[in-house]
Amino acid sequence: MRIHLLLGLLLGLLAVSLTRAEENWPQFRGPTGQGISDATNLPLTWSETHNVTWKTPIHGKAWSSPVVWQDQVWLTSATEDGHELFVLMVDKQSGKILLDKKLFDVPTPQYCHPFNSYASPTPVVESGRVCVTFGSPGTACLNMANGNVLWERRDFVCNHFRAAGSSLFMWNDMLFLDFDGSDYQYVVAMDKNTGKTIWKTDRSIDFKDIQPNGKVLADGDMRKGFSTCRIADFGQGPILISEGSKCLYAYEPLTGKEIWRNEYRNSHSGSATPIIGKDMIYYCTGHGQPELWAVRPGGHGVLTNENIAWKVKKYVPTRCSPILVDDLIFMVNDSGIASCLDARSGSEYWHTRIDSTYSASPIAADGKIYFFNEDGKTTVIAAAREFRKLAENQLDSGFMAAPAVSGDALILRTKKALYRVEKSAK
Repeated sequence: MRIHLLLGLLLGLLAVSLTRAEENWPQFRGPTGQGISDATNLPLTWSETHNVTWKTPIHGKAWSSPVVWQDQVWLTSATEDGHELFVLMVDKQSGKILLDKKLFDVPTPQYCHPFNSYASPTPVVESGRVCVTFGSPGTACLNMANGNVLWERRDFVCNHFRAAGSSLFMWNDMLFLDFDGSDYQYVVAMDKNTGKTIWKTDRSIDFKDIQPNGKVLADGDMRKGFSTCRIADFGQGPILISEGSKCLYAYEPLTGKEIWRNEYRNSHSGSATPIIGKDMIYYCTGHGQPELWAVRPGGHGVLTNENIAWKVKKYVPTRCSPILVDDLIFMVNDSGIASCLDARSGSEYWHTRIDSTYSASPIAADGKIYFFNEDGKTTVIAAAREFRKLAENQLDSGFMAAPAVSGDALILRTKKALYRVEKSAK
């Protein structure tokens, strides 16, 4: 009897361990970089007084998303004028700020568009270290245990024009970062242990080409980009996927050599993160005349129309990254129109206005899509071919940052505070 009870207990513990949702959310858009969580017990409803475990005010103006490693939540902030740049660590269990460290003083900040912030890029974290960036003003790596700076870089030259937006991406022992400014446009790979440059590759597109309306692309917005790069592997080895302005690039991650590029001309300033599918890459072309393109990777040089599977022009976001669930693509555009497409063909299953304006990228978990708007409302829908609204939830301040998921909890950053949201204990 005792043996049977012991076996039952062990099997029960094993089942819990196998079904427990991922605790770490180490980078922008989570473990896969696609905004997908394996959590199955996230809350469906919440408010300021319901299903909130803690709420912690965060100083400054910053749109960077929180990242999570075990019991630590990391995020960055900045003074609204950009003179002081900070990194913060919050205890995930209590919501208490355990580290609030000023990393950089900036005597003469670059211009920041009022819609953006001086701390919009999201950190990346792994066991023992957290790496943060503010773009050209500074990048640093900190010891997770004590907050000491292990290395920093302040020598990358780039006029971000509207302020930085591209986040760090970590792969093996390398850190990748896009710099797409009005003066210089390049991608850099750094050694995560030392911060030293491994390679730096300039963007190769010719920005002097002329649009169909005859305007020469000479101003900074046409060169500016905000997107974050990704690693993909379609069976031929890893490639670094990076979107600049007017072009999607594929590079050899170890050398920085450009493999191919896919140019687009009617829009600019790519912001959303590309989606990596089974055999296609999906990406938004940015501002101006935004489109969603499905690209078959492969080949060398400038890709031709043979590599383009389809394009969609309606209801495409300029800021929010789309999300891929099975063979369905879900997205919400800047003005609050959500839509669902077939990933193979681009055909639309539905579209509907859900509310307000959107900048934060959505997440998917347990057959649901969570959309977060700039007024603090979260709309939860079924991840399905038919539109079905499941819930609406309101907080006091709006969302510019994408959420994080840790276990069965949502870690939400609004313009003013950080929240832990989860089902209340009985």
